[in-house]
Amino acid sequence: MQYLNGLNEPQREAVEHINGPLMIIAGAGSGKTKVLTTRIAHLMHNGVDSFNILALTFTNKAAAEMKERVEHTLGNSEARNLYIGTFHSVFARILRAEATKLGYPSNFTIYDTDDAKGIIKDIVKEMQLDDKTYKPSFVYNRISAAKNSLVDPIMYMQDSSIQTEDARSNRPLLGEIYKRYAKRCFRNGAMDFDDLLFQMNVLLRNFPEALAKYQHRFQYILIDEYQDTNLAQYAIIKMLGAVHENICVVGDDAQSIYSFRGATVQNILQFQDDYEDVHVVKLEQNYRSTQSILEVANNVIGNNKNQIPKELWTSNDAGEKIMLVRTMTDNDEGRFVADAITEQKLRNHYRNKDFVVLYRTNAQSRSFEESLRRMNIPYKLVGGVSFYQRKEIKDFLAYLRIIVNPQDEENLKRIINYPARGIGKTSIDKIMVRANELDKTFWETIQEPGLTGIKGSGGSSIENFVMMIRHFQTLLEKQNAYDLAFAVGKHTGLVKELYDDKSVEGLARYENVQELLNSIKEFTETPDEEGELYEKNLGNYLQQITLLTDADQDKDENADAVKLMTIHAAKGLEFPCVFSVGLEENLFPSSMSMYDRADLEEERRLFYVAITRAKTRLWVTYANSRYRFGNLVQNEPSRFVDEIPEKYLDRTFTGSAHRPVGSSGVGFGNMLNKTAAERTPSLKKLAEKLNQKAPPAHQPSSDFTADDPMTMEIGMQVEHQKFGFGTINTLEGGANNRIAAIEFGNGHGVKKIMLNYAKLRIVK
Repeated sequence: MQYLNGLNEPQREAVEHINGPLMIIAGAGSGKTKVLTTRIAHLMHNGVDSFNILALTFTNKAAAEMKERVEHTLGNSEARNLYIGTFHSVFARILRAEATKLGYPSNFTIYDTDDAKGIIKDIVKEMQLDDKTYKPSFVYNRISAAKNSLVDPIMYMQDSSIQTEDARSNRPLLGEIYKRYAKRCFRNGAMDFDDLLFQMNVLLRNFPEALAKYQHRFQYILIDEYQDTNLAQYAIIKMLGAVHENICVVGDDAQSIYSFRGATVQNILQFQDDYEDVHVVKLEQNYRSTQSILEVANNVIGNNKNQIPKELWTSNDAGEKIMLVRTMTDNDEGRFVADAITEQKLRNHYRNKDFVVLYRTNAQSRSFEESLRRMNIPYKLVGGVSFYQRKEIKDFLAYLRIIVNPQDEENLKRIINYPARGIGKTSIDKIMVRANELDKTFWETIQEPGLTGIKGSGGSSIENFVMMIRHFQTLLEKQNAYDLAFAVGKHTGLVKELYDDKSVEGLARYENVQELLNSIKEFTETPDEEGELYEKNLGNYLQQITLLTDADQDKDENADAVKLMTIHAAKGLEFPCVFSVGLEENLFPSSMSMYDRADLEEERRLFYVAITRAKTRLWVTYANSRYRFGNLVQNEPSRFVDEIPEKYLDRTFTGSAHRPVGSSGVGFGNMLNKTAAERTPSLKKLAEKLNQKAPPAHQPSSDFTADDPMTMEIGMQVEHQKFGFGTINTLEGGANNRIAAIEFGNGHGVKKIMLNYAKLRIVK
């Protein structure tokens, strides 16, 4: 039995325990996958038929790896007969074999999320309900939560607490939609993703012969990541294992972080109450992290009351202390991380892919994306879309770009009916035909009085849209970028539309738009990198953002790139160097989790997961101030920071806004004892610059009229309203984003300008 070689004592104990319920508490980095696969091999080596073993995982990748390892260990093809797969894939396989019992065809369709939302959208329309109140994404999530709690439509409509909650949210007909949705799926011979769990429960509960069949087939059941199971999964396992009770669950209650998906940590905490004579094995030796990192993890998670006691340890070196970094602002936090990565690569020869930045919410990625791009450090956003590529951000920016440049047809078409205002595709097509007939732009065409071919509400909606954009344009010279953007978010209804969507995804989209507004607010109140106080209008903001977001980025999945991700997305991964960022009260822990012990303990488990991703080095960072809802908010460090023993902390890393200085390369000394100008290099430059004689102000020519950017060529003499006269040295970019490098006189030098957002007059 060579496969037992290399196992430590608790691992071997878990592998060799064959009969009866077994709970393996597998701490972070303790080799649980190795134990699971070796246990399956040991069962087969001891005469258990591969057809009688069921192993359930949460990802296809984990299932494939498990099967491959068992096959390699045994050196035969018997592993191919194992039922190893995700909950959904295994139950889909069983349901196809038993479908007729439930009234479904054996070749039933499995609807993905988009299919399901499409059906819900049709039902909402048929019921003549407001699709803003009954958003398909919200309704789908509500139905999904019900199914995972084993609540069918009848139970849903008879539950007084559910009905009260729906009435309070002004959605009293959710139960009726659920009923019609379930009926529609059944009529179509289809199950959605959640039905694979729900209908499996129905099969085992309502058909005793099917239950007996699978109880005797699956004599040994193994479940990976048991702390992530929900009520539906728990009920299935309970029924399947009732005869033999050879149930082995592997998990770590300290890493239970998916309650928002319906997972309940109680499943693993109460496992010993569910079965008599449960054998418990704790895998506490960590092979991943340094002693310092593990001690911090142990101390933090030790503050949770609702847990299975364990103490991770390692034979690895003590390692370096955890670096606690305080920065002045969230943008400074982003710059610190980029600077620290650069320094560590030079000093310790790390690669980019050795680093990960972990944050609580996706909206936090912005400052890190911007800083890494400015430092030309390649990065990859994992499990999400780059901040400026998210739909809600592109929608908002489209409004801002149209206000500055209404000739931008693509952005105009993007937002003319968003939020919905009754201007459908047919109307837009008619406008395009009319524009081509008149050889005019889209914007010029929709301004025609009584637009040909578009009558009734559609025509009036277009008129109202034009009036709204014109109103915003009158504010261009009167308001700064933030005030105008705030007005756009309010008066278009875009922010309210996102705010009203209370789903997890809707909340994330709302937070992203608030982060965009925060970045605009900070732009209006902060000098540029050279300390220049230029106009903080919308055109200047869009120029800065466009230049940033047009930066090239390596799309290669295997590229040497820094990883950016939420902590939820990082579970199961490991990195030599980890930055756990945004450790501030009301952010981490979340403000929505601070008044309930169960929620707060899940937040602490989330921080524990972040800590235990680190192998060698760990930074914990927070910002003194952060823009929220357009206001600069002063922050307190997270309570989790106070739970880290002082002896494991290095506090010399008090972050400043820019390049690391000092003997360590990233040690900043006591920056708070310095003046603002000394503390922040850009402000120091500004102070020095203000003491010098500024270039004389330019007075625009009396006949100044901005010319069409598309007519401008290299070598032309042009006039800018602020910088005066200059020569176009270079031109780059496409029709909608032409960038000119213009050399101005009077001490202004060469400036890169987005022509769509600048007003330039051709002199010659």
